[in-house]
Amino acid sequence: MIPARNEAATVAAVVAGVRAALGCAVLVVDDGSSDGTAAAARAAGAAALTLPLGLGAWGATQTGIRYARRNGYAGVVTLDADGQHLPESLPALFAAQATNGANVVIGTCIERLSAAKRVAWRYLRTLTGLGLADFTSGLRLYDARAVEILAGPEASLLDYQDVGVLMLLVRNGLVIEETPVPMLPRREGHSRVFASWPVVARYMLHTTVLCLAQLDAGRRQAGGSARAC
Repeated sequence: MIPARNEAATVAAVVAGVRAALGCAVLVVDDGSSDGTAAAARAAGAAALTLPLGLGAWGATQTGIRYARRNGYAGVVTLDADGQHLPESLPALFAAQATNGANVVIGTCIERLSAAKRVAWRYLRTLTGLGLADFTSGLRLYDARAVEILAGPEASLLDYQDVGVLMLLVRNGLVIEETPVPMLPRREGHSRVFASWPVVARYMLHTTVLCLAQLDAGRRQAGGSARAC
């Protein structure tokens, strides 16, 4: 499943690569593009859903996850439409899952983390207790349990959703693992979140609020279970 916004220049190659690597159904969720992204995806052999307005990265991703659950798929692999993620690395996610039995496998490339990301991740590891190397990699494998949780209303989170999604999965008892994969530099544009230090600061503020809300929800859930016992 490939969320995409104005990625007509690269999405067809990504779709073709996924089909060659996995031979699976491919869905592109067009997040309100204005450049023919959906048409390029369909021409390359993917199904495409076109959202009438932009919902952001997580809104598009959750749309695809709900599509997968509704159509009976056993799991979902997500990757970016801009060509950073190499389709030939996707089998590594399945190999890692077969080895460790994780519900979620994240493909990471630590060598490509910028200074801003390294600072942000140290803070988020301390705040959340999640010992992950990369919180925002969009290269992920979700199994059926993860799909069921992420398709639900509780997963309709804030725009800066990366950490919130992971905390929600862990709070529901799911196991998350990472596996190293190669990645290419972004072919066009720049990171929406890490474009500048002020943008990073805003991301950290929003994510901190979301993390605290998730932590509080976990405590209230645990308290309710204790009282029920």
